[in-house]
Amino acid sequence: MVKALMYFVVGTLISFFLRRLTGSPVDFWVELYVASAFGIGWGLAYFVDHPDWALPKKMGISFIGIIFLVVLGLIRFDFETAISSIIKFSTVFVAYYMIASFRESKSLRY
Repeated sequence: MVKALMYFVVGTLISFFLRRLTGSPVDFWVELYVASAFGIGWGLAYFVDHPDWALPKKMGISFIGIIFLVVLGLIRFDFETAISSIIKFSTVFVAYYMIASFRESKSLRY
């Protein structure tokens, strides 16, 4: 759990600073929200990376992450920002498991 939180924080910071340095800065809170979608995706992907967990359990936890991002995005921001954060979350989540699929253990944790 501690490592998953570390991945969340590091992923959020890296994404936030890359967005601030490479793009035209927009609202600070929008950038932090979209960067946190990256961090949440990476942290949750690491958290559910247990070979002994069933796929429905992994998908359920990731669905909770998506619902959290949508609700927060719709309450605080507009629809387009909420959807872009889901796309970022999903891309990072899938990329994590695509990279893990190249390993014999099918996990980046072990």
